[in-house]
Amino acid sequence: MEKFSIVKSAVAGTLESADVQLMIDPNPDQGLTIDLKSSVYDQYGRQIREVVEKTLKNLGVTNAKVMVTDQGALDCTIIARTVAAVHRAAEATQNIDWEGIEAWNV
Repeated sequence: MEKFSIVKSAVAGTLESADVQLMIDPNPDQGLTIDLKSSVYDQYGRQIREVVEKTLKNLGVTNAKVMVTDQGALDCTIIARTVAAVHRAAEATQNIDWEGIEAWNV
């Protein structure tokens, strides 16, 4: 699977109920920072953060600022929004390796 480098800001998702909005920005040589806001933070904040971190790791993202605004999204939605935002921010929206994603997203 290709490793992605974040080269521009990107957004995926909405602020609707049961969705998540994920904004990602370049963070050259500064590692990953994740800012999480959630309507269910007390119950699921740790799980949401783990899903975002694992998805970024699987995509090979090592330097990015990520802002997550969750409205009660399921894990599969969080993964999908993270994948979409990373592809947009890496300017890799053509020829997506769906089989590579499917290999770790089971």
